[in-house]
Amino acid sequence: MKKHSTLKINKNDNIAVALNDLKIGEVNIDNKTINLNHFIPQKHKFSLEKISKGDNVIFYGVIVGIAQEDIYEGDLISTSNVVHHIESEIKFNSSNSFNLNFDFNKYINKTFLGYDRGDQVGTENNWLFFPLVFCQNKNIETLKDIFMKEFYEEKVSEEQLYLRDIINENNSARINFGGSTKPKSKNFENIDVKFITHSGGCGETRQDSATLGRLLAGYVNNPNVAGATILSLGCEHLQVEIFKKYLYSVNPNFNKPLLFFNQQSTGNKNDLIKNIIKESMIEIKKADKLVRTPVSISNLVIGLECGGSDGFSGISSNPTIGRVSDIICFSGGSSILSEFPELCGVEQEIVNRSNSEKLARRFIDLMRTYEKRANDVDSGFDMNPSFGNIQDGLITDAMKSAGALKKGGSSEIVDVLDYTEYVKKSGLNLLCTPGNDVESTTGMVGSGANIILFSTGLGTPTGNPICPVIKISSNSQLFLKMNDIIDFDCGEIITGNKTIEECSSDLIDLIIDIASGKIVSKSKYNKQEDFIPWKRGLSL
Repeated sequence: MKKHSTLKINKNDNIAVALNDLKIGEVNIDNKTINLNHFIPQKHKFSLEKISKGDNVIFYGVIVGIAQEDIYEGDLISTSNVVHHIESEIKFNSSNSFNLNFDFNKYINKTFLGYDRGDQVGTENNWLFFPLVFCQNKNIETLKDIFMKEFYEEKVSEEQLYLRDIINENNSARINFGGSTKPKSKNFENIDVKFITHSGGCGETRQDSATLGRLLAGYVNNPNVAGATILSLGCEHLQVEIFKKYLYSVNPNFNKPLLFFNQQSTGNKNDLIKNIIKESMIEIKKADKLVRTPVSISNLVIGLECGGSDGFSGISSNPTIGRVSDIICFSGGSSILSEFPELCGVEQEIVNRSNSEKLARRFIDLMRTYEKRANDVDSGFDMNPSFGNIQDGLITDAMKSAGALKKGGSSEIVDVLDYTEYVKKSGLNLLCTPGNDVESTTGMVGSGANIILFSTGLGTPTGNPICPVIKISSNSQLFLKMNDIIDFDCGEIITGNKTIEECSSDLIDLIIDIASGKIVSKSKYNKQEDFIPWKRGLSL
């Protein structure tokens, strides 16, 4: 493949992206010579023509900003001359045409080794411990300490040895951190124990307690969970019966083992912990008898996430994830596109891809409601890009959104879900979540994702307690620098060594290996188990 130093993504764009650092002088792009007036850092954009003050800045074929001053051909696009701006009028007369110009048939018969639970298939087999209220967190932490010591053989980490050498004033202190050795089960081959703590369940609005209850119900129903041990104090907002109501609303036929323990009813803490251990172990031993069997990739529900994005994310890693999403959807599986603040500016494309006007209108209603709440606290979507995003070429929220949408591929949208609603349909689903990486991944797993694809351009060490999170770098420099947390490199798309099609095919193979338990994702290896519910209300 021919290598280039610049890229014009859409024929209608009036800006282009630098694939390498570009010096002042001439560059050739789209059969035209552009004289660069400024140094253009890698990942940043420059103007292909004069853009007058007040005119639209077009990238990925959509409006991503408005010129604050006259921008001349060859000028650097920056926060000083462009601000966030989007097309405000949404049309609901879409033709619903989709461009899936790719041979998906070779993937239809692909399988992975999963835990078949009848109605769903897990990529992992976890017994989950969690509280209904934050004042049971200490008991959860106590149980975690007890179970982890007895369930897994763990060696002392390189970091621990390093500290030990410094304390002992050893001048040859080890400095090559290799990370902790992956925990190896002492007694159980097919089951893992996982623990969740949180800050909710009481002392907050009833709305937030209800949201937490529905989220936890989604975690229990998630196919990666074999059963759960659930702790309550007894007097919290999120009562056991309320939780059960949410659980059976998610799945009326729910039949996994659940164990409930109430501290106020038991009294003595030691008695509580002993009862929990004894009864939980009976069910954990049963769950360990479950084994993996070959199942179709149509049983995958893939969460699509990006965090620490850069100017290459929308060109390499996100389109690769989008291609994988199309493959999974075409094969009968499901994918989930979330992070609504990062869909600001691409609403018309989403409306065009919705399979009904009713879905399109629900998406717009959720977006407008969310944005109004953000504006009411002086935090509009235009403030979404982080310092790192801007530094690496994503200078407006619309520009970031246009690249983020690439994770959704080209499939039609079959459903639009509010936070904690569970995926019911095969195909591409939208889920209303924040742009915050952990809140978003937490939400997608609560809606049924059994694997997460996570694109990053800057490096983000996020994981999940019950779901593999596969990290995918947008550039090879990141992969080489942070390969302790990155699973897959899409940077070869930027260098021209691979195509999106080739990377997506390789990524499918990796997904199958991780979903089958043959390879452990870096987030699981590093025991990165983040869980942050989205709180929409206030503390009381």
